[in-house]
Amino acid sequence: ISITESIVARAQGNYATIDDIAEDVKNKFGGGTVGVIFPILSRNRFSICLKGIAKGAKKIVLMLSYPSDEVGNHLFDMDVLDESGVNPYTDVLSLDEYRKAFGYIKHPFTGVDYVEYYKGLIEEEGAEAEIVFANHAEAIVNYTKNVLCCDTHSRERSRRRILAKGGEKVLTLADILNAPV
Repeated sequence: ISITESIVARAQGNYATIDDIAEDVKNKFGGGTVGVIFPILSRNRFSICLKGIAKGAKKIVLMLSYPSDEVGNHLFDMDVLDESGVNPYTDVLSLDEYRKAFGYIKHPFTGVDYVEYYKGLIEEEGAEAEIVFANHAEAIVNYTKNVLCCDTHSRERSRRRILAKGGEKVLTLADILNAPV
């Protein structure tokens, strides 16, 4: 028998709820528009965090990297990118531009269209959702100056780049729920 840290944490009451996340996000960002950049594509890890973040904001501008997240989870196949004429190093795409270039693609293993899934999670929590696609963090300042960097390995670099381009309140996931609740 093995018991994971999740079971132990729940037994100890050592976990955060979506409402806890929402309250902290609202306190730190003021409840308005929050840019959420470069999250991993995950139904069971980041999705719960996103629900809390959305519940603590009026609007979420979700900026996804493409064609994949930082750990290699693909929104779509690289061959589709090659055929599209889109340059992932320079092009910032709206949701409509993304759909026109790449369509509605479901992950081959999970069967999930993560773009639609994340958009739905945001809207279910009562926030407006705007989805953009870019691979340079500072692109978010064209949408909001309040940003939550959700990339794991490059979050401090993302924060520096956003602040250098005019970001005002720029936090990472390490800054959310970083005090006891």
